[in-house]
Amino acid sequence: MSMKLPGNPNAGLFKQGYNSYSNSLDGQIYRSIEAIKELHKLCVTSYGPYGRNKIIVNSLGKTIITNDAATMLRELDVIHPAVKILVMATQQQNQEMGDYSNFVMVLAGEFLNCCEKLLTLGLQPVEIIQGFNMAKEFALKELDLISKEVEEGEGNKFVTSKFDPAMIRKVIKPILASKKYGFEEELSQLVSEAVVHILPTPSDERLLTEDIQVPFNVDSIRIVKIMGGSLRDSEVVKGMLFPMEPISHIKQANMAKVVVFNCPVDIATTETKGTVLLHNAKEMLDFSKGEEDQLDEMVKEIADSGVKVVICGATVSDLALHYLNRYNLIVMKVGSKFELRRLCKVCGATPLARLGKPTAEEVGFIETVKLSNIGSNVVTVFQQESSERTQCATIVLRGATKNNLDDVERCLNDGISGVKGLMKEGGTKILPGAGSTEIELVSRITKYGEKTPGLLQLSIKQFAKAFEVIPRILAETAGLNCNEVLPNLYAAHNNNQSDGVFYGIDVDGVEEDGVKNIKEEGIFDLLAAKKFAVNVATDAATTVLSVDQIIMAKRAGGPAVPKGPKAGNWDQDD
Repeated sequence: MSMKLPGNPNAGLFKQGYNSYSNSLDGQIYRSIEAIKELHKLCVTSYGPYGRNKIIVNSLGKTIITNDAATMLRELDVIHPAVKILVMATQQQNQEMGDYSNFVMVLAGEFLNCCEKLLTLGLQPVEIIQGFNMAKEFALKELDLISKEVEEGEGNKFVTSKFDPAMIRKVIKPILASKKYGFEEELSQLVSEAVVHILPTPSDERLLTEDIQVPFNVDSIRIVKIMGGSLRDSEVVKGMLFPMEPISHIKQANMAKVVVFNCPVDIATTETKGTVLLHNAKEMLDFSKGEEDQLDEMVKEIADSGVKVVICGATVSDLALHYLNRYNLIVMKVGSKFELRRLCKVCGATPLARLGKPTAEEVGFIETVKLSNIGSNVVTVFQQESSERTQCATIVLRGATKNNLDDVERCLNDGISGVKGLMKEGGTKILPGAGSTEIELVSRITKYGEKTPGLLQLSIKQFAKAFEVIPRILAETAGLNCNEVLPNLYAAHNNNQSDGVFYGIDVDGVEEDGVKNIKEEGIFDLLAAKKFAVNVATDAATTVLSVDQIIMAKRAGGPAVPKGPKAGNWDQDD
């Protein structure tokens, strides 16, 4: 009698619950491109100075109104693996250069739209990838040539020092205008003033004459939002500002030494419990006398060392506060370790993990500690008044509504992060903005494609055509007729041999043909940031093209808990 093994109905390559999407007749690449188109439509209408805002309700039920692509992609829970490739590309761009995240998403999505036409014609993905890589290398070389032409066309009118506020404003003004058009002058003034405060003193002549990398930390610039007033009431403080008062009786001081404690300002307690037997009233009165004398001695040592300001990152007991007030010390309690770290940078102090007399190296110095009224709010200002640099600056942001303040804060963060590209080696090289560089690339890459033999010229030409999406979206969001503006823009670039590269989209609609010379407006983009964006966008698009199968494992755990506001209950508060 033979033995038969029972058949397993779930026998297969993967465990039960796996999903496999292969490159069948309808094509996995086509389905990935269709999924990316949805996210592309979301970001493309938010590009440019007149980009549309989106209302996003995230998984926590918080409502966010913004047109910043990095914020939108961060708050959205993207599931599709192919779309996640583009999201990671935008995050890399935002982390490295601080801006152009929307540019990466729009350009990569348009690359894939053009790829769909090539796939329909019968080209293999490998041929498209090869043509795109050739076109990318040519485009990066042409961007260097365009930047050189811009410098020669402007002559000595360009300010090339990274320490000059005019150069910083020139770089960040287009970044801020794409988020808050109409307020770019005020915002760029705030950012440039804050950046100049924290840059190292250019005592070395090489820093002024040579284009070398300058140390710059984005976290050194802090933004404090205070309700009330308008955006034009905002200001920059060379130091730090806290929306609270000191807990001591003394509220202000000048030319004061500062000590920072990272531990509780109190008598240390034992780890074990004990029982104390008291025999009479005198022993009960003297029970805590030793602790009081010890705390009094500690505070006296701190005051005798010349310290006038005590910053505490933990709790301050009532008894310790009594003795600190007795010796006329300012006591400021800072709950955030990040704020405490920034305050140590401003004062030059070392945070201490023990309570006692600080050494001379551990003590910091602040020129002014004062109370100030901003609107109806009382704030404490730690400010360095001298002309020397400080390691932290604060932008005090004013506004009428919370959503508007949050949006302006995101805009300023993009502008501050955009300075990272300027401070890199070769960061002072710039390109014309307003879509002029992209139109110039369309013409030059198309000519390069016509000289390339074989089927590769089809993918190179489609690569060039994808750059047309930038000026087209700038014109559409500004309410212009693309069918009229784009031919005028091509004509302006071809007919003006000397200044042709400077012609871009007139988003204000002042010119009849929708085209203007942006040299006078000062709309320029950083060469390093745009080259990095083109590189990242091309790599993301070719990565999606190279995938022919998606295998997804079964999710771990039980069913997902519903997130966000319930259906029919959209009017509840955050």
